[in-house]
Amino acid sequence: MNFGSVEAGGTKFVCAVGNEQNQVLDSVHFATTKPDETLSNVISYFRMHPVGAIGLASFGPLELNPARAHFGYITDTPKSGWRQTAIAPIIHQALHVPVFITTDVNGSAFGEYKVRHLDKSVASLVYYTVGTGVGAGIVQNGKFIGRLGHPEMGHVFVKRHPADLNFKGICPFHGDCLEGLISGPSIQARKGVPGQKLQLEDPVWEVIGYYLSQALLQVTLTIRPDSIVIGGGVASPQLIAKTRDSFAKLLNGYVQVPPLEQYTWIIHLGIWDMKSHLVGLKATFGALRILTERRSW
Repeated sequence: MNFGSVEAGGTKFVCAVGNEQNQVLDSVHFATTKPDETLSNVISYFRMHPVGAIGLASFGPLELNPARAHFGYITDTPKSGWRQTAIAPIIHQALHVPVFITTDVNGSAFGEYKVRHLDKSVASLVYYTVGTGVGAGIVQNGKFIGRLGHPEMGHVFVKRHPADLNFKGICPFHGDCLEGLISGPSIQARKGVPGQKLQLEDPVWEVIGYYLSQALLQVTLTIRPDSIVIGGGVASPQLIAKTRDSFAKLLNGYVQVPPLEQYTWIIHLGIWDMKSHLVGLKATFGALRILTERRSW
């Protein structure tokens, strides 16, 4: 049986068809616009490429409790126009196949886990995405972490950088939480240009690295994962280098971790390009995993 995958991002959607050998057979991407238009594109794609089930890895927050009335919905997202969108029910009702839903970062986290677990060296992994928003997924021994709901690790608070105290942050819920301080829109708010166009030598990257390193420190001391992977449009080799330097200073040798070049990885295929096929592959891995979780519409 072929599986469908949907990587539903705040900027773009990636739809793909994969098989049980985790091979991507076809994929397409399009911009995230209004819900009606975007979901219509998803439905049209899978009508042309029929599948037996769909794994949906979406931006959130999501309602993932099957006992609740809004199971499968995007709930109180800051993305304009998408609050209370019945994303999984709409796709299921149009295509009449099971739709298995989790967060976008959970789908990516499981894909990374599957790839890095091949040699049995990684049993636990944390995946952060830093882009339009900030989120993270955790896989421990092949299972997602989170029972009442999915982790919201992009909305933790971090210690402010001395050079950044006047910036209030852009999160509509929390102001200067992690997402409010390091997401792409936060860079635009500070500098007046998108992060993609900001020089990599700009001092703001030192600030972003300081905040991101605190998030990695928190998850290191709380979860003690084998590996941390960072993706998303804001990530760059230069930013990760600054993050590693700051992380080492903050950790200060308190616990043992692998060499940072092995412990913290970056998914970075072209400085500002996540590559549709890779994202589709990760979402296909997620689809296969979510099938066993039976969180479906």
